Amino acid sequence: MSRFRLRAVGILTLVSLGLVVSALADGDATVFAVVSDIPKDKTRISTKALVDGGVTDLKLLPGELIVGNPVWRTLEICHALKVEGSRTGDGFKVTSARVLDASMLPMALQGYAGDCLIKKALEIAPMAD
Repeated sequence: MSRFRLRAVGILTLVSLGLVVSALADGDATVFAVVSDIPKDKTRISTKALVDGGVTDLKLLPGELIVGNPVWRTLEICHALKVEGSRTGDGFKVTSARVLDASMLPMALQGYAGDCLIKKALEIAPMAD
């Protein structure tokens, strides 16, 4: 390789390492979650979440901008979410949230989401008659 290519590869490597290190330093993480209980308090949402490859119970703690969002205010049991934020002692501090279709969840959560939807349908369907 020529010196120019070596320098270019070296610079690109340093820049990409810098981006990775800065992303890790921020502590931001992406978590997929399914609302597991009827949300009564929109500032503490109980979910089943995929954290570090395993499904666990996790409380979502939204920031002020998230709580004011109309989509967040209409969350119901079994809704699937992709949230970004950071882990805290009380739960997961949410900085960004997106509602997903259950089929877009990782496989570890799809079974739970499907069971939740079936249970919800069986509880609500008899009331429609």
